[in-house]
Amino acid sequence: MLPLRDGVAPSCVVLPSRGGGTVLRFLVERLSAVPESEWLDRMARGEVVSEHGEVITPETPLRLGVRLYYYRELRHEPSLPFSETVIYRDDHLLVADKPHFMPVIPTGRYLQRSLLVRLRKQWGLPDLSPVHRIDRDTAGLVLFSVQRSTRDAYQALFRERMIRKTYEAVAALPPQLWPCEYHSRIEESPQFFRMHEVPGPANSLTRIALLEQSGPWGLFQLEPITGRRHQLRVHMAALGMPVHHDPFYPVVNDPPEGDYSRPLQLLARSLEFQDPVTGQRRFYRSQRSLNWPPQIEAT
Repeated sequence: MLPLRDGVAPSCVVLPSRGGGTVLRFLVERLSAVPESEWLDRMARGEVVSEHGEVITPETPLRLGVRLYYYRELRHEPSLPFSETVIYRDDHLLVADKPHFMPVIPTGRYLQRSLLVRLRKQWGLPDLSPVHRIDRDTAGLVLFSVQRSTRDAYQALFRERMIRKTYEAVAALPPQLWPCEYHSRIEESPQFFRMHEVPGPANSLTRIALLEQSGPWGLFQLEPITGRRHQLRVHMAALGMPVHHDPFYPVVNDPPEGDYSRPLQLLARSLEFQDPVTGQRRFYRSQRSLNWPPQIEAT
C-alpha cells in the first residue's frame, strides 16, 4: 500500500479482532515507543494506510482485523564502522559477506544501516529480500533473492533442508570427544530476545566438529541441520562451551552501545546448494575470519 522509501519497505501492524475506539488510540497504546505527536504527523503526511488503500486520519474508527502500513522512522541511529562485501551477484541471487554487529533487516535501533537497506540502495534493487537471516552478532554469508518471480524457489532450499550451511566458532575446549551431534527442544524464553531449551521432543539438531586446538581453545565447525533462532549459540552453551564473547548465552552480558571490542566469535562460513533456477552447483565461502589462534583471556 506504500512504496519503498529510501530503501525501506513499510512496516505492518494488524488491528485487533475485537474492541472499539480509533486507530490512533490503538497505535499509541500498541506501539508506545512512538509518541502520539509523531503518529499525528505521519497521518497528516498520508503515511499511515490500510490494506485497502484507505488513508488513516486521527478520527478513523478501528477496522477490526485490518492490516495497517506505515513507515518506521528513527531520530538517532547508531553508526557502524564496518561494511559488507558482495561476493556474488546475478539476476536471481546476491550473496553478501556481513560483518559482526550489522543486522540483516531493520530492527531495534537500526534502519538505514541494516544490511538489507544498504544493499537495496547501493545496488538499486528495490525487490531485494533475504532468503534467510543470521544474528546481528554473527558475521558471514547471507543469501538474498533479487526478484520476486524466483524467490520461492530459493526459500524452498531452506524449508526443505536442501542447502548445506557451515559455521565456525571459537569456544573453550570441553572434556569430550568430537565430532558429535546435539539435539534438543528450543523455544522462546520469557526474555523475548533469548531462546532456551525445554523438555519435549527435539526440534533442533546441530553437528559439531573440532577443526583446530590452541591451548584451552578450540575452533569448531558447526552445521545446523535445523534452523531455530539462536540454535548454535544455545547448543554450544548447553554443552558447557558457549561461543566466546556471546552476550546472551549462558547469561546476558550485552556490551554498551558503541563497544565493538568483543565480537561474537561465530562466523557463517559457507553455503552450498544446487541452484533451483539454473541447475548449477553453488558454493560460497566467507572471506572473513575469527580471532584465531586466539589472543584472548581465558574465561
